[in-house]
Amino acid sequence: MSLMLEVKNLKTGFDIDGEIYHAVDDVSFSVKPGQILGVVGESGCGKSVMSLSVMQLLPKGIGKITGGEIKFQGKNIENYSSDEMNKIRGKDISMIFQEPMTSLNPVFTIGSQIEEIILNHSTMSKAEAKRKSIELLKQVGIPRADQIIDEYPHQLSGGMRQRVMIAIAIACQPKLLIADEPTTALDVTVQAQILELLKSIQAKTDMSIVLITHDLGVVAEMCDDVIIMYAGKIVERTNVDNLFHNPQHPYTKLLMASIPRIDEEVEKLTTIQGIVPSLKNMPQLGCRFVDRCPSAMSECSKVTPKLTFIDEGHEVSCLLYKDCNTREGVS
Repeated sequence: MSLMLEVKNLKTGFDIDGEIYHAVDDVSFSVKPGQILGVVGESGCGKSVMSLSVMQLLPKGIGKITGGEIKFQGKNIENYSSDEMNKIRGKDISMIFQEPMTSLNPVFTIGSQIEEIILNHSTMSKAEAKRKSIELLKQVGIPRADQIIDEYPHQLSGGMRQRVMIAIAIACQPKLLIADEPTTALDVTVQAQILELLKSIQAKTDMSIVLITHDLGVVAEMCDDVIIMYAGKIVERTNVDNLFHNPQHPYTKLLMASIPRIDEEVEKLTTIQGIVPSLKNMPQLGCRFVDRCPSAMSECSKVTPKLTFIDEGHEVSCLLYKDCNTREGVS
């Protein structure tokens, strides 16, 4: 089976005072057709930067891909021109952004923003595009679609705006959808509706989804496979069953331990001490989790672990597993 998306050794950095600091460092993963891949980690781990790298939507003049390959349906797209990317962005690869209020243009109606993507990637007339836009709004569960189409983003609730973002993202039936925290800041009932909507669209169209989240409940509900990111690197990659029943990396174990459980009474919830290192203070050698890790050993700050198979479909980057014990720069 050919891969829908293949990312190899991706390095993405930002120019800060004339020096490049990497927010994504040597990240590799793949997505099969019809697969839902979860990308999990705390804020600042590089999840969104990775997705913006795939979409080539990094801030101009500041963010840049400095290494690696991004293949979409077997074609290298990391060096595509703006025109080449515009042909596939929105049509073959779409993205639901984290905050719909800032992603939707406040001075254009909902209808005009959906119609724009349809007219850019099809031969439909304006009238046909309007009809299609109303159909899309109905498909994502928006009532009074024929009236909402003439309203502006500020007139809608957060959940409605998020549904509009999904309508825009699926307007051209993309083969790959990147959803960056699609349910952040939504209440629990709306979150459940949005996830159910994404699942039903995915089931009907068999599109691949890269779902970026820090919510492990969303991962359990939606995903087939998962990558856990920390400080710009992948620390664990496995399927959803392994993630919840057999986590291996100390960071993953702590994430699991921090989930509140309804069947346990505890005075204090488990937390992970410390914070993710900033771009300017990113360790260049050793494990990036060493300062927060309860299992840290002396070599953890001297040897950079490599992502290594420990079991079928399960990879971990940790010196607790001897095969990961590969000194950086030494083959």
